[in-house]
Amino acid sequence: MKKVLIFGVAPVQMDAIIELKKQGYEVHAIAQKRDGVGADYADFFEEINFMDTDKTIEYIKKHNIDVVYSVGSDLAMPQASKISEMLDMPRFVSEETARICNNKTIMRQTLGNDFEGNVKFQVVDSLEQKPTLVYPFIVKPADSQGQRGITIVNNEDEYKEAFELALSYSRSGLVINEAYIRGTEISVNCYMLDGKMVFMESSDRDTWDEYFGLIHKHELPAKVLTENSENKLREILENACKKVGINNGPMYAQVKVENDTPYIIEITPRLDGCHMWNILTKYTGVNLLKLVFNHLLNGDTSELDNYNRKKEDYTLEFICQEPNTAAKYGDYKEELEKFESFCYYKEGDNIRPVNNQYEKIGYFIYKGDKQVI
Repeated sequence: MKKVLIFGVAPVQMDAIIELKKQGYEVHAIAQKRDGVGADYADFFEEINFMDTDKTIEYIKKHNIDVVYSVGSDLAMPQASKISEMLDMPRFVSEETARICNNKTIMRQTLGNDFEGNVKFQVVDSLEQKPTLVYPFIVKPADSQGQRGITIVNNEDEYKEAFELALSYSRSGLVINEAYIRGTEISVNCYMLDGKMVFMESSDRDTWDEYFGLIHKHELPAKVLTENSENKLREILENACKKVGINNGPMYAQVKVENDTPYIIEITPRLDGCHMWNILTKYTGVNLLKLVFNHLLNGDTSELDNYNRKKEDYTLEFICQEPNTAAKYGDYKEELEKFESFCYYKEGDNIRPVNNQYEKIGYFIYKGDKQVI
């Protein structure tokens, strides 16, 4: 029996752990703390910070692990690729590629300001460097994830405050200013096979009005795309994958579409962190989780043979609440009982701060105008 080690135990990691166990693999998980639901589903769990390379490798060798992987975590992907390279284990991308995508500055610079689909940008490390972009523009950390520290600014005073916020979330000490694209934001889940994009599905990102960039709903399919912009999106993302080195495996992108033109907000060699594999399976017939692990462990990509879009709309809607408050699901009792759903916490549990604004505490999925799937 092959053994898989998952980095992290958040709900998206739980999805992977459950899928692996369905396929008959022995599943191990490590995390700095036992503070996620994935720990309860793994066959074996140990409190190890996966960023501690020596301790992680010690665990891998002790338990004869065949593959290390993670889902939905930009932090984990470079480390998984690094260790896989060191131990000559199966992997989709190099550590270099994972690190390019994990750092918005390096990603923008690798694509280049002249790359079609790249957003105009400026990298700064202090307020002494004056903005070169026209207001309004976006200010964000160079290397964080989950919409942390991102602000849209309209003037110099707002910029100073936004810079300090972004800097507080930046591990590298760099902040990136990006042109504000006045368009509809979409999420794009793709799959690459030998340098070719063999799967691409886009969903509308419905965000909370009061929390900039934080996801409320994913709606399939993306309504903003025309035949022209969808073809252009495929071309841009495939070229971007070649530039950064994503030749095999999953790729997730956030994109804005303005005047029928797609612009890359971010791109990363992993599955998304929003359980989109769930409704994508229903919409396309392809289970991306199953595909990822069959491909990684056995070189089997036959799951793609099931690719067949349905002519129906699907929605994954998040339940969110402020951090450091007691989880409450009473307002969503009907949805949680009626639809396929999952709660991250038990009623009354304290909500851990992740983005420090409005945290996901559960989700439910439905078809069309709130119909049961």
